[in-house]
Amino acid sequence: MTETHSPNNLLKKAIDFLEERVLPSWNETIRALRLSEKLLQQAVHLGLIDACLSSIIAKAQVEPHLLGKPIKAPKMDESSEGEEDGECRPNARRKLFVLDWQSEDLTTLPLRFYELVIKAMNQKGVPPGYVAASLCQYVKRWICSSPTGGETMSICKRNSQREVIEAVERLLPHEPRLLPCTLLFHMLNSAVTLEASADCRNGFEIRIGRQLDQATVTDLLIPFQGYATETQYDIGCVKRILKSFYMNYTCSDASGFIKVADLIEELLAEIASDVDLEVNSFLALAEMSLAASLENHTNSDGIYHAIDIYLDKHRFLTELEKEEVCQVLDFQKMSPEACEHAARNERLPLRVVVQVLFTEQLKLRETVQFGKDGEEEAEENEGKLSRTEDELRIEMERMNSKVMELERECGMMRKEMADRSGGSHKLEKRGKVGMWGEIKRKFGCMNNMHDCSSQVKKKKKVHPRHR
Repeated sequence: MTETHSPNNLLKKAIDFLEERVLPSWNETIRALRLSEKLLQQAVHLGLIDACLSSIIAKAQVEPHLLGKPIKAPKMDESSEGEEDGECRPNARRKLFVLDWQSEDLTTLPLRFYELVIKAMNQKGVPPGYVAASLCQYVKRWICSSPTGGETMSICKRNSQREVIEAVERLLPHEPRLLPCTLLFHMLNSAVTLEASADCRNGFEIRIGRQLDQATVTDLLIPFQGYATETQYDIGCVKRILKSFYMNYTCSDASGFIKVADLIEELLAEIASDVDLEVNSFLALAEMSLAASLENHTNSDGIYHAIDIYLDKHRFLTELEKEEVCQVLDFQKMSPEACEHAARNERLPLRVVVQVLFTEQLKLRETVQFGKDGEEEAEENEGKLSRTEDELRIEMERMNSKVMELERECGMMRKEMADRSGGSHKLEKRGKVGMWGEIKRKFGCMNNMHDCSSQVKKKKKVHPRHR
């Protein structure tokens, strides 16, 4: 079939047809490359694979729109009719060549060929936005078109999808914000479901962390994969993404930190109702939200709202655990409305309520001392101060009454025990002091009672016995 046997033989005709009809056409080149997989060794030996790859890459350098339109994050005030937000939609119909009425897509290529093409395009300087659009469409065709995981999926199919998602992560250009954050979260969820390699999952988490200020609360609700029932959502993954955001944030403007802080507050309120969410996990996210806000965050109302929901859904917590949850609250940054709600919130520990009242009292005193702009404002502030002192006095009197009631009950119990056992008076007195100290320590009144009485002036109460 060569020219040595006879002129114009079959091999020459095949090469001429390839150079004149196949390689100049985008569609025909992709079809030829796809069909050559059946005769891979012969195609490689004859140089057909290299010729097709070179032709595709050269055309993409000249006309990158062949790979699809770059994907832009949808704006909040714009709605696209007939399209899902962030959906990858390459141009399905192109008339760049006379004979190409409908373009063949690169995503139809097998992974072994597609990976070679995209890797070469990254090296040849094809615009990364078009490369990312093609990779997005490849994921949609080979993974999103069929369900991931599940009992009905064969092992071969699952392994094939795992190879696709791992290859896509390796091939994605490293420039940030090429894809909407929501699409990256979809790819991460696919990687987790398909049990992709740790490098693949970490790669998606790092990419997400670089643009976390574009994410939504729904994006961060990553389902927990595994047999453990610690929590409904993957809190560890969220913490790693937040860490990546902090490490890679280089903008001088702090607006990104504020957006992420608000995002985490919304996430806390969303997951606080999960009864399986442990205190340590909740506190870890709350502390990271505080770290993100820096000094620019206006108030801590969002964190207080999340804590209120958490305490409402976790009523089985001990008083000590509730106080531990409330440690992240900054009472100085809570709005007056939030402080007023906290002062009447029965779900909060009593010690936290007292701290809120003291904080409000100090704020109002500073306002009265330094912010008098007129008699009316001063009278209003004094009225608020008086009301706050009254509330604090009522709260402390209620606390004293509880302690006195417990003291009487304990005294009766000690008397009965002494009558039965016939113990000495010295031992009874020692047990009385120890039990009274234990009660005061549990209520947090060992030192606070003296401090509270020095802060608020109240009438001296006379015990009924001395009237």
